[in-house]
Amino acid sequence: MKGAPAIRPKYETLTEALAAAARTDLSLHFVDADETDREVPKADVRERGLAIAAELMNRGVRKGDRVALVLPTCPEFVECFFGVMYAGAIPVPLYPPVRLGKLDEYHRRTAAMLKAVDAVLVVTNERIRRFLGVAVQSAAPRLGCVTASDLDGTDAAQRTLAPDDIALIQFSSGTTHDPKPVALTHRNLLSNLATISSRLAEENPVREVGVSWLPLYHDMGLIGNLLASFYIDVPLVLLPPELFVARPAAWLRAISRYHGTYSAGPNFAFNLCVNRIRDEELDGVDLSSWSVCFNGAEAVGADVQRRFSERFERWGFDQFAFTPCYGMAEASLAIAFKPPRTMFKTLAVDVDTLASAGTVTPGLKELVSVGRPLAGVDIEIRDELSQPVGEDRAGTIFVRGPSVMAGYFGRPDLTDQALHDGWLDTGDLGFVHDRELFICGRNKDAIIIRGANHAPQDFEAALDGLVGVRTGCAVAVGFVPDGEDEEALALLVETTPEASDSLISDITKRVWEHTGILAAHVELLAPGTLPRTSSGKLRRRESRAQWLAGTLTPPERVSAMRLMLHAAKGQLSHAKATYSRMTAGKPSADPAMGGRVS
Repeated sequence: MKGAPAIRPKYETLTEALAAAARTDLSLHFVDADETDREVPKADVRERGLAIAAELMNRGVRKGDRVALVLPTCPEFVECFFGVMYAGAIPVPLYPPVRLGKLDEYHRRTAAMLKAVDAVLVVTNERIRRFLGVAVQSAAPRLGCVTASDLDGTDAAQRTLAPDDIALIQFSSGTTHDPKPVALTHRNLLSNLATISSRLAEENPVREVGVSWLPLYHDMGLIGNLLASFYIDVPLVLLPPELFVARPAAWLRAISRYHGTYSAGPNFAFNLCVNRIRDEELDGVDLSSWSVCFNGAEAVGADVQRRFSERFERWGFDQFAFTPCYGMAEASLAIAFKPPRTMFKTLAVDVDTLASAGTVTPGLKELVSVGRPLAGVDIEIRDELSQPVGEDRAGTIFVRGPSVMAGYFGRPDLTDQALHDGWLDTGDLGFVHDRELFICGRNKDAIIIRGANHAPQDFEAALDGLVGVRTGCAVAVGFVPDGEDEEALALLVETTPEASDSLISDITKRVWEHTGILAAHVELLAPGTLPRTSSGKLRRRESRAQWLAGTLTPPERVSAMRLMLHAAKGQLSHAKATYSRMTAGKPSADPAMGGRVS
């Protein structure tokens, strides 16, 4: 299945796109917890970025160096992102600590990611730095850890960039593995942004306004919203993710207030809105400007989209706005979108036939089409022998196009596994029906029961709406029970206070009714127990491994005293790391310690 001919990007590098945006009167709008607005003109982003670049170069950052950004959604993130790029270095966005009950796990993951890219410097803010010391000490970046405010300067500088230079390293979500460092060139990113821009123009010929609460360390938030706003030349409204999670209505109020035309979220976000928003929170809200509502990053649910449409129709939401999409970090972001100005399509299939024979036949399981390939993108469905199959045959999804990554940074072994003659093995399972793509699971997540491959999403989705089960907080995994030879189904489920004594039997019954598979084990868990990726996706393989090892435990209760101890531990580690650099004959990158890299 081939997309339209590739669209030539209008810029060669992202810094060219920023320079063009800086000549407009457009701004970024940062909404805080009180829903007040801080406006930052794009011209100021460029000016500040050039100043940060000069300071980074003065501190010893060289062309091609990797600089980690551990910052929340704020102007400093954007300024430092482009500042690193102007310095000829490669920005590596990492997520700040959000699950304070599992800081040890956070330190381990962050240190591993810093080491994976051999980061020379970590840029953060004063609050987050108090919790980063352990990870920074473990990774020992050459220039240490500084805050964005440490990079204040009056000079301006930039290095020359080329289209095939690495522009960004973003870590894959890592639902089935440790996050991998995806290296994307300026050409990769701008090719993707060109196709996204073209599709948005098809949907809405008037000037777009973007509204996003998605994290800037995640591809949907960073590329699909922030970088897209510089390429397309549109204003962008940014809310912190934690504001959306605490008050989902703030998202819809922002779309209304700024007359947003496009906004995106994963499937759980729309479910959260339906379940958590009260009518009185939407007084005066008008969603009629929202013409493109992207739903991606995880399995798209038809029922969720219908319930969201019905719930918010009275405030002007149009169900035709829903745009199911498919993408991944290794393809820069977007691979396929629903065709413009059409209703999203669904197909009811027989799960057993799909699992056992790989053929699409009518049944009860409703799947949502994620549309057709974007311009310049080719999609193939392949069988176990890597041979292409026709329509209505399930297999592994392979993708080819100018947005596909250069490779995994520093990991040629992983690159060779993922890329084959220009084709990217996505690891996702899907099929083509009526020239549209349907996703039905991931290869590595498959649960094999009686010789048939079952997607865990089928079992997890069956629990949606069941009283006592936290929405979107259930994981289905395969395991071999003691004394048995074949794999069976286990369900790891986080509960709510409404859980009854019969919840285990209720879960078993619900899954049996929806899938015909009897769960061999149901594990009830406290909220927050299941491991998640930086973008909030559940990590099935890690959940399974921890459960089997008996280490699947709830997060620690975080008291003020414990936070103070973690902060003190982090600051001590930071001081030790700085002292080690100084005594090793290296000047400190931390002005607080009196050092400066020249």
